[in-house]
Amino acid sequence: MRLPFGFAILSLAAAPASVQAQELDEDFELWLNPSVEYSIDDDTAIELETAQRLRALDRGRVDTYFFRGWVKQDVADGLTLAGAVEQRFNDGGRDEVRTIQQLSASSGILRGRLRAEQRFVEGNDGRMGLRLRPRAGIALPLGEDGRWSAEANAELFWTLRGTSPTSDTGITGLRTQIGVGYEVSDNLELSLAYLRQQDFDDNGPDTVGHAPLIGIEFSF
Repeated sequence: MRLPFGFAILSLAAAPASVQAQELDEDFELWLNPSVEYSIDDDTAIELETAQRLRALDRGRVDTYFFRGWVKQDVADGLTLAGAVEQRFNDGGRDEVRTIQQLSASSGILRGRLRAEQRFVEGNDGRMGLRLRPRAGIALPLGEDGRWSAEANAELFWTLRGTSPTSDTGITGLRTQIGVGYEVSDNLELSLAYLRQQDFDDNGPDTVGHAPLIGIEFSF
């Protein structure tokens, strides 16, 4: 299945309504996303991000864990450039290394992000996969003290080169999220979101994952 680029990225969390009539292979998961960030100066920070993605055992999808090291640089008001190296472990599957470049932008309640990934999957003779991930969304402060916030976004997975010669290319996935965050202190923020991940398959039913996403962000 393929969704038009503009529709997918602007639909935010409304994507499920457009595919109700299509056969889907659905799964239920739990995603955890702890991270620690250290500010070197007013414009530069480093971050260690981790994730644990736990999937139903009887669905054939393996659990995934990754460790990702970021360097972030504010280049203008509301504009941040970042780069990362990631080690990804797929429990029962092939592990993967990624290098990532990312440009993030914010203006008022609007949020945008463009990420480029170079992917190296174990056992593929060093073949590099290349993928772009544009994301758009909104973030809203809630309450008078500003500790609560709400966010919704949609992200496309645009595969330019597969990790193997038989891999699909083009628009291969859509991820949507909607959730809330709470600033516990100046150094700690917690978040809870509903995440929907749809992987498009031209030769069969799309695979859809539904997951609560729990985030823990610590900074110093």
